[in-house]
Amino acid sequence: MECLVLASTLLLAFVNGANDNMKGAATLYGSGALGYRPALALATLSTALGSLASLALAAGLVKSFSAKGLVPDALLTPAYLAAVALAAGGTVLLATRFGFPVSTTHALVGALAGAGFLAAGPDLRVGLLGSAFLLPLVAGPFLGLALAFALDRAVARVGSLTGVTRDTRVCVENAAIAFGRPGTGTVASSGLGLVVAHRSECANSRDARIFGLEVGRLLDWGHLASASTVGFARGLNDTPKLLGLLVGVDLVSPRVGVSAVAVAMALGGLVAARRVAETLANKITPMSAAQGFSANAATALLVASASHLSLPVSTTHVSTGGIFGIGASGGGLRKRMATEVALAWLATLPTAALLGLAAMWALR
Repeated sequence: MECLVLASTLLLAFVNGANDNMKGAATLYGSGALGYRPALALATLSTALGSLASLALAAGLVKSFSAKGLVPDALLTPAYLAAVALAAGGTVLLATRFGFPVSTTHALVGALAGAGFLAAGPDLRVGLLGSAFLLPLVAGPFLGLALAFALDRAVARVGSLTGVTRDTRVCVENAAIAFGRPGTGTVASSGLGLVVAHRSECANSRDARIFGLEVGRLLDWGHLASASTVGFARGLNDTPKLLGLLVGVDLVSPRVGVSAVAVAMALGGLVAARRVAETLANKITPMSAAQGFSANAATALLVASASHLSLPVSTTHVSTGGIFGIGASGGGLRKRMATEVALAWLATLPTAALLGLAAMWALR
């Protein structure tokens, strides 16, 4: 049975990688900053680094998802943990097959509850589910949406004060922009000159400089940094949740468990992340690099803070909520797709609970 716990946990880590690895880098792909494969490589590397750092920075989550305190210790058996891993993995695999970004955390909570209901009956500590798990999970997407919305509006506000809107581009060919005191500026040109126009009329905005710095390049580097931070925060937050299933029965040491989970997550992302990536990058809202940066900055801040405080927020809900936020702020949110994603979120917990109950019945 211990081997089944190990195999089912690694399967869960694999499908977690397939569903989650592109959560931060999806904005790079959606905004055209990177192609799919480079974005996936960046996401995989940053997630692996976060996974390795989780032992030192997010150890509290390991205890939370080992189910200790949720069911009596006498019922914390390999069969129970195997049922939880199988149910959560099946739920996430189903969602990934249809391209829906769902929460592995939600799937784990549902599976813990469903399997626990059959294993512990009246001894299942339902109150702990509400206070320690459900409240942070419900709050996560709303916080991500609100913070990304606010950041995007702040960026837009700065643009309005300078007379620059989302559709304005500075098009420069063989020229540089140098700013002096407020309201002044000069153009030193050896070629065609400077045009300020609607984005559809711009052929080249990559050479514009402010105070000697290339604006487009700075924005790209900021976007890359924010996407990497989201990947790191995701590995930091998700790895301990999966490791808790292995540590709950003292199957492997934490160091070995983290390494195994990190490898399985990376493989899942490299092999099967495309469908969810397309949903996040192209189907919810069109996005610019600046909007992608706003969504990622909100996600990284919330998920990293939650990991440090041992709060089991869903990286999926926070990051997708951030994409909803920039879509709502910019007016490009595709409501039908957003509704379908939200319905998939609502279905995750009860689906995992039913699968957990069935798996526990079969294994018992």
